[in-house]
Amino acid sequence: MLSLKQQQLAKGIKRKMPKGLYANMNARKKKGTSRSKKNSTISDKAYKNMKAGFPKKKTLLKKDK
Repeated sequence: MLSLKQQQLAKGIKRKMPKGLYANMNARKKKGTSRSKKNSTISDKAYKNMKAGFPKKKTLLKKDK
């Protein structure tokens, strides 16, 4: 009997890789390739927004002031 993954591949169903900020960060973490804070590609504002759970912009703006 074939596993579920093998059955899906036999039918031609491919799993899509997740895309986005979290997926990219987790992929780099899994590989063990990290950047220094100086070479970071994420701004401080964007990182704070992510840590806050991507709240509405109006709420975020009130917190930054």
